[in-house]
Amino acid sequence: MDKVYISQLHVETIIGVYDFEKESKQSLYFDIEMLTDISAAAQSDDISLAVDYAKVSERVIAHTISKPVELLETLVEQLAAIILAEFNVVQVSICVSKPAAVPAAKTVGVEITRKKK
Repeated sequence: MDKVYISQLHVETIIGVYDFEKESKQSLYFDIEMLTDISAAAQSDDISLAVDYAKVSERVIAHTISKPVELLETLVEQLAAIILAEFNVVQVSICVSKPAAVPAAKTVGVEITRKKK
């Protein structure tokens, strides 16, 4: 399997459990790795046969902004399901970082890996 990835995709959104977190946008950074077979796209030089990382990025941004949730865990599960359903990948790993969550830490976050069923 081949890997298509997106590194440090930045999204400003409302997310959090506490009331103060729901008052202003916070930065999230996504690292996304998707397993797929790139051979058909590589041989044909046809973007329609590839996992278009620009479209994946747009989808992640749109969902993150339009569907506010409280937990990073909820968000990454939703995004993994979307990517597996809408793009030609057999597995996705998503790591999301929330730098402002804990003042004493550079960043905190959640990382998951899900496979197509």
